Order: sequence, then structure tokens, then C-alpha cells
Amino acid sequence: MTLTASHTADGVAARTNLDGIALKPTECDVSVAADLPVDLVCLDYEGREALPDTETLAALAEEVDLRVTTPVRADGFDPRGDDSLVATLPDAAERVLVAGHGAYLTDDERSRAIAPRLGDAAAAVRSAGGTPWVGTEGIERVALAAGGVQYDLLSRTTERDVRALRAAGFDGEVALYAPVVPSDDEDEILDAVGGYAARRKPVREALPEDAATDAAATGRAREVLSAAVRDFAIVGDPEAVGERVRELKGLGVDHVVGYPAAGVDTLR
Repeated sequence: MTLTASHTADGVAARTNLDGIALKPTECDVSVAADLPVDLVCLDYEGREALPDTETLAALAEEVDLRVTTPVRADGFDPRGDDSLVATLPDAAERVLVAGHGAYLTDDERSRAIAPRLGDAAAAVRSAGGTPWVGTEGIERVALAAGGVQYDLLSRTTERDVRALRAAGFDGEVALYAPVVPSDDEDEILDAVGGYAARRKPVREALPEDAATDAAATGRAREVLSAAVRDFAIVGDPEAVGERVRELKGLGVDHVVGYPAAGVDTLR
């Protein structure tokens, strides 16, 4: 990780060993990324109306290695339809190509074929001299076929999957997206990522019916969630987070990008 000039080596983010930080435009002013302690910043896509304007992105791209998530099925980023938003991205901003979360797509957008669009978008990024990052969630084989940096979401199978890729001879880059809570306070952890973990099918099935999924969880529900958040997020004090990041890199992950699930200020 490269520290900015304004960041000290004993700050929280430095101790986590994160390579980058992911921000959601609906949760914060993305301009704060210029003051964060890592050079790599990834902006999540939360719908066309939440996409920061060209001027904001250009200013941010001057300060950090900026990557903008662009769903290939969404109007504005569809290489086989309306791709007008691609031209609004500053030249210095790279793209993360994803199928797109259904919550941010219309019914028509969700019905569009992913594979040919992902291939076309990856080719366009390469022709412009860039290297695409390709989000693998739900489309692992298609993403691998598209090439580029494989951008995985931390899960219970991450370690096995990365080992298998490397054992099979995959020598491309692997990036990992993970919610991060740099705290050892269990209530704070559950408030930040308990609900996130609870949406995963195996966790949802293991939880008692109508159980709380935040710090209010008790008994069996709290036991299930406390284990699950450590499968689907990176939590613990900054040193524990840093150790987990080192373990993942030791397995073959090249870049670990953390989403500050308890707020941007937790990583300052």
C-alpha cells in the first residue's frame, strides 16, 4: 500500500494493509477519497442518478488511482446499446466491469445478456490502453473468459477458489472486495455487517426466524452472525485486519480493496 503524504505510518489504514478503499456515492462525498491513506479508490455503482459528475471524477482521478464500477447491462454503459456515460468518465479513471446488481437496474436492463456485453466492454477498455477489472460475483466463468483482473467478493469459498485458480496455472491478477470493520467491538461489528452477512443464503438459512441481525442479536442468532461476519467481511482491530489481509495475499490475492462498512472515518 502506498501512503499519501498526509498519512502517518501508524494510522488505522496503514495497519490494515489494505491496497485500496471502496466508496459508495450515496453514503459519502466521494471527494473525501483524496484525503484517504491509499492511492487506489474504487467507486461502487448505486444507480445512474448516484454517479458522481464528470468534474468530481476528474478532480478525484488527479489525486488517486480511480476505478469506477460500470454495469455492462445498464443504459449508459451498455456496449451493445446506450454507452453514452462511458464518454463522461475522465481518461485517468479506469473501469470495473460488472454484470450489475439487480437493485440498481431496470427490468429491461436485467434481461440483457451479460457475456457478450462483458466481452465487448473488456475489449473496449483494452483498445483504450487500459486493463479491465472484471467483477466475478455470480458470473465467475464468464468473468474469467473476459480476462483482466478478476475482482472477487470475499466469501466462505474465497481461499479455496484462489488456491484452485493458482493451482490450475492462472497467473493473472486477482483483486478482492471485502467489507471492513477495523474494530474488536462485537456490537459495532454486527451493526456494520451483520445484516450484510445475513443476506447470504447459508447464513439466512441458519438464522432463527425473525432474528435480529445487528447488535441486538442474541443467543443462536448472535452465534451464527458472529461466525458469518468473519466469513464475508474482514473484522477485528486494525492489526487483526492487517493479518487477515496478509493471509489472503499469501494465498495469491494481489489487491485487497476494503469497503469501510462502519463509515469512512474508521479507516483514517
